[in-house]
Amino acid sequence: MKAKKNGNLFEFELPNKLNGMTIETILKEHWSTPKKMLHQFRMDKAVQINGENLSWNKPLKAHDLFSIAIFKEEDFGVVPEYHPVEILYEDEHLLVANKPAGMDTHPNVEGQTNTLANAIAFHYQQNGEACRVRHVHRLDHDTTGAVLFAKHAWGHAILDHLLNKREIKRTYWALVHGTPHPLSGVITQPIGRDRHHPTRRRVSKTGQAAKTNYAVKQQFHKQQLSLVECTLDTGRTHQIRVHMSSIGHPIAGDTLYGGKTIFQRQALHARKLNLIHPFTENAIECIAPFHDEPAIFEDYVKQIQ
Repeated sequence: MKAKKNGNLFEFELPNKLNGMTIETILKEHWSTPKKMLHQFRMDKAVQINGENLSWNKPLKAHDLFSIAIFKEEDFGVVPEYHPVEILYEDEHLLVANKPAGMDTHPNVEGQTNTLANAIAFHYQQNGEACRVRHVHRLDHDTTGAVLFAKHAWGHAILDHLLNKREIKRTYWALVHGTPHPLSGVITQPIGRDRHHPTRRRVSKTGQAAKTNYAVKQQFHKQQLSLVECTLDTGRTHQIRVHMSSIGHPIAGDTLYGGKTIFQRQALHARKLNLIHPFTENAIECIAPFHDEPAIFEDYVKQIQ
């Protein structure tokens, strides 16, 4: 799609596949814009076609210039604070960062700093961007890897919708104790809170539906470990940690769920994030390198590459 940022406008040339559609249909069906946001766009006269405010029910033609005001200066929402964080992908709509261990994705209490959100706010500030820090999903405090952020409210709503439809694929690598059998499978046990522990989750018949797909990539018999690749069809708190523990193969280093303390943290890493960019329609793939010191994954991964 031919698209660009022009001041506060996102502009694109209407492709052939949208020929004959109306503004209403394009926003509602092509981009799954929430009703409240649709209403706001209408009230703000945010959409122009070829520089004019047209009826939202007028059929449009291929190659019309569609402009929508989505970029505006906003408060970061958190205090900008410098932390060395690797940026895996960035444009005017979204950003993917490689979260280090020992860092929350966002503040959990008022005034909390030292989070990934604080680091991203600092990154925006350094680049002269005044936009709210909006995470699309989260990682646990000691889980590392790719985290997706949206740079404007419309993008956040669309990316959240794509995540719920499982059109944003997140691939995790974990080192687990033993070797799961079968070597690949699906875990569908529901997950709920553990009433005996403030942060722990557990498999529970009354919990929320949860689905984890796993596949053993390599077995390390000497260390009694396996490198397992997991993808999620749901996004429950601690989902992979709970599910792998539930089948008798907890993540190494994950003492909360039965893992042994052979690493300084649970050996879980959000290795890869794939999506079709909602505004350019380009395929985006981000692979998050490992940065643990001392290393956790590197020696094992070398053996399979």
